[in-house]
Amino acid sequence: MPPGTFASRASARATEKRMTIPRSVTFVRLTLVAALAGTALSGCYVVPLGQPAPAAPPSQSYAVAPGPVAQTFNARLYPSNAEAARYGAVTGTVTNDMNGRGHFNAQIGSEQFQGEATRVAGSRGTGVANATGSRGGNLSCQYTMNSATLGSGQCVLNSGPAFTMHIGG
Repeated sequence: MPPGTFASRASARATEKRMTIPRSVTFVRLTLVAALAGTALSGCYVVPLGQPAPAAPPSQSYAVAPGPVAQTFNARLYPSNAEAARYGAVTGTVTNDMNGRGHFNAQIGSEQFQGEATRVAGSRGTGVANATGSRGGNLSCQYTMNSATLGSGQCVLNSGPAFTMHIGG
């Protein structure tokens, strides 16, 4: 062996031993560097001072117009022929739902009548009311409203009695 060869090999091995760093130590060092970098960068958030938080948009509310309110009128039916005289004066109600139609009720003798009242299309106040009785009778009326709350007309039962009708008042 040439002189100094042994010594240089021993020196190289000693250097290799000193230069070799275990992997666990390398992992710990990298983790510390990453944690320090994250901590240093997290403090770089800019917070404006003295400015109010953005206001929420104002809530919007809409006024809804109330629908028409139904009106109920008394209806009085007075006998207009001999067949109706046995019943005398009869009372009933007409409920106008404010859209061209309504409900019609009357008590004639022992029979209760219920039905509808509608306005004739294109007329200013002319209408028709029909009702069916609890015992199979039918009442048919034609009327004219002279104002928003007053009207008059004629009603006839299918068995022949006829009545003059007054609405409102």
